[in-house]
Amino acid sequence: MPAETNRRAQLSNRRTVFFVSDQTGVTAETLGRSLLTQFEGHDFDQVTLPFIDSVDKADEAVRRINAVAAEQGSRPIVFSTLVQDELRERFIPVSGLFLDFFEAFLGPLERELQTKSSHTIGRAHGMKDSGAYDRRIEATNFALSNDDGARTGDYETADVILVGVSRTGKTPTCLYLALAYGVFAANYPLSEDDLESGQLPKAIEPFRSKLYGLTISPERLQQIRRERRPVGRYSSAEQVRFELRGAEALFRRYQVPFVDTTAFSIEEIASTILSGTGIERRTRP
Repeated sequence: MPAETNRRAQLSNRRTVFFVSDQTGVTAETLGRSLLTQFEGHDFDQVTLPFIDSVDKADEAVRRINAVAAEQGSRPIVFSTLVQDELRERFIPVSGLFLDFFEAFLGPLERELQTKSSHTIGRAHGMKDSGAYDRRIEATNFALSNDDGARTGDYETADVILVGVSRTGKTPTCLYLALAYGVFAANYPLSEDDLESGQLPKAIEPFRSKLYGLTISPERLQQIRRERRPVGRYSSAEQVRFELRGAEALFRRYQVPFVDTTAFSIEEIASTILSGTGIERRTRP
């Protein structure tokens, strides 16, 4: 009986979540997942249904959601960023909790601005500014070319140079800064020699004002490194602690601002860096 009770409790705390969109689904995912993080005792099976841009596709999505509701015996949660009224109306009888982001916000905005919204599909993701798009491409190429200290001759062009020991999130953060904001971000790994000397590497010393450090908890770093290289000194607890102590001491000595990435998403790391450095969020995807 206790085992059966536990199983039922686990099932009751598990829900299927659908992100429904007439475009890529990125907005619905971002907003929906932000809300779901507030419910730590629940597990969510997440399904994205993008490009629901016709009545037929909307009806098929409703059938799929209803089938999950019937199979699991609990109502799925549906986050929607559908723009057109005729598509949104198809979801009114759905066997789930339908959370319509546009319905929640467009009405109050229309009343405040005293203007009817256009209800145009794709406005959130259209390439309205080709210059901004080109900058994001250039920034991405820059991040790839200046990854992991491979090249240092272009640091004069960099908006920010991320520094830290191996596997603290430098590369993905640089790429996100480039893709999302058009920021020219390079990254430079701190070697064991750098940490033992306690000196900034010569390649980045002239650019101290552009440096931003990344650190992480020893436990998390060891876990990440073990997934990449399970045996050897690289992923040992002693080596990890030595490197992190040395890196943080270097940051403090040279007054390099830094962030602990342990519990942060890439988006949160990037936002922290932009806020801390004052770098302008030039473009958005």
